[in-house]
Amino acid sequence: MKAVQEFEMHHPMAKYLRTERFPHIWCEGCGNGIILGCFTRALDELKINIDKLVVVSGIGCIGRIAGYLRCDSFHTTHGRAIALATGIRLANPNLTLAVISGDGDLFSIGGNHFIHAARRNIDMTVICSNNFNYGMTGGQLGPTTPLHSYTTTSPYGNIEHPFNLVHLAAAAGAVYVARWTALHVQRLTASIKKALQKKGFKFIEVVSPCPEIFGRRNNFKKAIEMMRWLKDVSEIRHGYDPSKAEITMEKIVVGEFVDVEKPTYEELLQKKYIKVQEKLREKNAG
Repeated sequence: MKAVQEFEMHHPMAKYLRTERFPHIWCEGCGNGIILGCFTRALDELKINIDKLVVVSGIGCIGRIAGYLRCDSFHTTHGRAIALATGIRLANPNLTLAVISGDGDLFSIGGNHFIHAARRNIDMTVICSNNFNYGMTGGQLGPTTPLHSYTTTSPYGNIEHPFNLVHLAAAAGAVYVARWTALHVQRLTASIKKALQKKGFKFIEVVSPCPEIFGRRNNFKKAIEMMRWLKDVSEIRHGYDPSKAEITMEKIVVGEFVDVEKPTYEELLQKKYIKVQEKLREKNAG
């Protein structure tokens, strides 16, 4: 209790956190704590009204983030974070809405929800913690596992081509697409701030180290080695063609790839509703 009180007194982001649930469950060296830190800093710098903020997460290590944030939050069933967030957005268009979940949750079982929410341009910010495997359930091969890398279910090296998440998001219709790593703290915070202020479906991929599961199977003996690797292989290329921004163990292109404007689903829905109401009034008047 004393430690929690001291944390609340001295940590600048404590007001956004459910400090009674700390310490967190994430492994030492995991990037999820960094993502949480960047998100809360973005909230603080934008002076987001916490009473109007909703955060939705799915199943996986990063899914616990919904329980750590001191706001209305939902820890959904596997793959259904975006589906639930869609319902929230349509029920109350005035909320600030964010989905923070993992690569497996968003792009395996939840992949269909992702592409259609992007296609419809539903107003939400989706932040994906991509750690290249199913870290919570034992380190199995996932939809983003790099080619030839090792997991518990690919002990001889992965032979499945991974999703290029930024290409997928851009092709599906997202109005803002960016990728950073857990090393790019200031750039990631700035991206989250930009996404939260923009209307439409926004997607930010965060390449996050998983030293205990993915790292140990791929010759990273310590957590700091994964961070050094992210530093060495990352290349910032704003405006780069996302179809060419595939992730390999030798190169990770990061930056802002898409930043466009187009009507949101909610805006079009409201316009359609008004037109329908006008036609009904004309019909009743006649």
